[in-house]
Amino acid sequence: MKIDLTETNSSKINAAMVQARRDIGTPAIGMVLTLVIVTDEENAYDALKSANDASHEHPSRIVVVVKRVSRSPRSRRDARLDAEVRVGADSGSGETVVLRLHGELVDHAQSVVLPLLLPDAPVVVWWPDGAPADLAGDPLGTLGQRRITDTYSCEEPVPALAKRAAAYAPGDTDLSWTRITPWRSMLAAALDQQSHSVLSATVEGEDENPSCELLAMWLADRLQVPVKRTLSSGPGLTAVRLETKDGDIVLDRADGALATLCMPGQPDRAVALKRRETAELLAEELRRLDPDNTYESALKFGVAKLAQAAPAEPKPKAKAGSEPGSEPEADAGAGAPAPKPASPKPAKKAAK
Repeated sequence: MKIDLTETNSSKINAAMVQARRDIGTPAIGMVLTLVIVTDEENAYDALKSANDASHEHPSRIVVVVKRVSRSPRSRRDARLDAEVRVGADSGSGETVVLRLHGELVDHAQSVVLPLLLPDAPVVVWWPDGAPADLAGDPLGTLGQRRITDTYSCEEPVPALAKRAAAYAPGDTDLSWTRITPWRSMLAAALDQQSHSVLSATVEGEDENPSCELLAMWLADRLQVPVKRTLSSGPGLTAVRLETKDGDIVLDRADGALATLCMPGQPDRAVALKRRETAELLAEELRRLDPDNTYESALKFGVAKLAQAAPAEPKPKAKAGSEPGSEPEADAGAGAPAPKPASPKPAKKAAK
């Protein structure tokens, strides 16, 4: 069921949702959280589709905030709120309210959203695109216990990580971090089977891919070893190599779907490591609403390096005798304290 409301207010929207639930025969509220999506018209459809798919695992009230920027000074002074209420099959496993804010109301979105939040339920705010620099300081961000963004959608994804680290607050998270959860789980499990410490590591993936940078910083932070970042044609993250005294541990995914895990003294094995859709990433983030300390530590590890690497630099000319087509490398452990040579920390414990 869909109900269109023009030049309305929060009270009328709440009344429309109650009436819609009665009309379809489900007056009770069985939702576990409120998901606030802050986006524009261009990205609203895809974001809402992902949220509806995620709601099958997490029934929620979805509030989509679309800010309609007015062009003329006169129209900017005219505040107007239009809404669309969706209940039943049109709204996944919960209910949806699409808010379109016009004029001066664009600067006061929190006053419209606040009366629409579920009582005594967690609030998650998600910016699919165009997130503010300070998530916790944003008027809408202050409403949420969890704040989700995606640096992959930024024009300059890698420098954006430094901005996220500078303004980090407990509850912030990034879908670029969520994308590497299977990689981190697989690498941690592989290290649990090894008795020797990791000496160095290499992360290979696309250029300007924040997930690759986050994985490299996580390894450097947890293992306290030098980590090199090499480039490939993708898709996304393609390989991780961990050097040990017994040999290299290699997790290689060339096609974006199936990976090969190679470990010293063991036969190679194929593991499923497909690239996941946004709905799956969002559903994973909604499973936990407490601060992610591991993400915070990895994000802040490489802040100084990422900030220095933001300006684009011309590629150096190949030296005489060097192999053609060699890929540039960046040390993800630059700027961090060098590991102590004596009695290194066991890698399998540090990666947990």
